[in-house]
Amino acid sequence: MKTFPILYWPRETKGDNEYHLARRVISAATGVMPQLAGGQMDLARIFAQNPDASVYYPVFCESTGWWGELLGGDAAVTDKVIISPECQLMVIEARAPRARRGATQLLAAEIYPASGFFKKMNSNIATVSDMLATDTGTILALFAGRNPAPFISVLESTGNSYLGCIGRY
Repeated sequence: MKTFPILYWPRETKGDNEYHLARRVISAATGVMPQLAGGQMDLARIFAQNPDASVYYPVFCESTGWWGELLGGDAAVTDKVIISPECQLMVIEARAPRARRGATQLLAAEIYPASGFFKKMNSNIATVSDMLATDTGTILALFAGRNPAPFISVLESTGNSYLGCIGRY
């Protein structure tokens, strides 16, 4: 079990109830009060300096693209902690543990905005968690699903690209 929690908080902490609640929840779960990290997030640097750390990354309601920093990296989401209806914490570790059977996986893909993909994709395969438009006309999308095989099959059959799994919880 990771014993060095780091809470990344991009907002002002003074008077922020969610920040204080997040610290209490992390402390209760790990037995250690988390170290605070603010400013520009550099996961590679954090894990180079603290290889046994768990970074708690807040995802606020209406936030997009938070997962982009994990694409192609050595870090992965290993758990999710719901703090409030407006905030959840993604637990990010340097190396993902072995897949747990039945765990929800976070699957990234680059898709073309065409109806063929959306007609074939259904909620039994995966659900959309986040989407970002690119300058090239494609969409970078994050999906949540339990089995990547049918998801990849739908992607490939519609001419889209699977970018990988960025973690599981």
